[in-house]
Amino acid sequence: MLHLSAEMLAAGSDKVEPITSAGSAQLGIAVLVGIAVLVLLITKFKLHAFLALTLGSLVLGAVAAAPLDKVIESFSAGLGDTVSGVGVLIALGAILGKLLADSGGADQIVDTIMARATHRSMPWAMALIAGIIGLPLFFEVGIVLLIPVVLLVAKRGNFSLMRIGIPALAGLSVMHGLVPPHPGPLAAIDSIDANLGVTLAFGVLVGIPTLIVAGPLFGRIAGRWVDTVPPEGLIPQRPSEELDRRPSFGATLATVLLPVVLMLAKALTDIVVDDPDNHVQRVMDVVGAPMIALLAAVLVGMFTLGRAAGFGRERVTKTVEKSLMPIAGILLIVGAGGGFKQTLIDIGVGQMILDFSEDWSIPTLLLAWLIAVAIRLATGSATVATISAAGLVAPLAADMNTSEAALLVLAVGAGSLFFSHVNDAGFWLVKEYFGMNVGQTVKTWSVMETIISVVALLFLLLLSLVV
Repeated sequence: MLHLSAEMLAAGSDKVEPITSAGSAQLGIAVLVGIAVLVLLITKFKLHAFLALTLGSLVLGAVAAAPLDKVIESFSAGLGDTVSGVGVLIALGAILGKLLADSGGADQIVDTIMARATHRSMPWAMALIAGIIGLPLFFEVGIVLLIPVVLLVAKRGNFSLMRIGIPALAGLSVMHGLVPPHPGPLAAIDSIDANLGVTLAFGVLVGIPTLIVAGPLFGRIAGRWVDTVPPEGLIPQRPSEELDRRPSFGATLATVLLPVVLMLAKALTDIVVDDPDNHVQRVMDVVGAPMIALLAAVLVGMFTLGRAAGFGRERVTKTVEKSLMPIAGILLIVGAGGGFKQTLIDIGVGQMILDFSEDWSIPTLLLAWLIAVAIRLATGSATVATISAAGLVAPLAADMNTSEAALLVLAVGAGSLFFSHVNDAGFWLVKEYFGMNVGQTVKTWSVMETIISVVALLFLLLLSLVV
């Protein structure tokens, strides 16, 4: 669930040689042993997840008979790519979130939402907000932008954190897997040569009921299963009563939505202009890049949030410094998750699954979904699963009409979301932000992802009967 360019390189092509000559049976055993060691170290021996992921990657490579130096290279490359891809985004999002919380801006949003939404409708409101904000955002960016609001709504409204958090996570995840301009769907559209507009329309049509089931409806059940308290350092505290004022709702909302607007503008420019040499598109490629968009929001927020609350330069600087301390552990864990994923890819697990799937004789949509599911389970990456599966089923789309090709893209996207677990960097991101242990994360986040994947497939199969 990370940057497109990094994951496309990580996924590689069918001709890339794995770092081991182990057979399929040995690779399968290596995957099972590696994941078992990882889970055992964390749950039984209470080892820090960063160390467990590092050791699990080494065990994985050893059982697969890969040279140790190559395993270390793979793990380091995966860790570096992940941190370089999401590290700056997490840091900028944390700064913006801290400004939002300390200035009273997050309280202003919460007060406004809670004043207009009833207690029963609050989870639905969170799903709607997350779906809208998640449309142009990377999943990780959406999380760090929504976390302060989710935590405050849960705390102030006396909700179970899962009752509010699951709808927000579902909104972001549905957009990530099913709706362009996210990198996975865009790559699948390109591979299968589908129509972007039709795919976008079908993605929204399938995404809305899927979000309802996996978000507010499942959130009610998840709230009963897991009752958790997020880490103290990540809970936005209500501003001190000493503050003379706080930012207006309009200014706060505009600041939070600024990166959304910039990235959406870039996506629309790419679609409308579609000329790499065009000056407007080149400008928007820079302005709408996730890092620049979030950086712009942080700089603007120092004035619209910090200064609006009466903060001086020293107070703004102190707020920025405090925002970065709680995320150090998160960055290491998420990075190690990326290293574990890269080790899986480099020993050839993804290619092994693709080879196994070539002779399956089942309906095309189900085949595309199953292939994406298998690669997702093995690599932990939604984008790698989407790109690999789309490349495999692309020849099947040669004789399809526009609607059928769009449905094929969405089937791949739905499969890429299936059961996020310990080899997915997003798993650890959600775990740390929501203060859960591994078991609780599986019962909430992993199950929610599976519901999205299965429900979306069912709606796609129903839609295929009509179109």
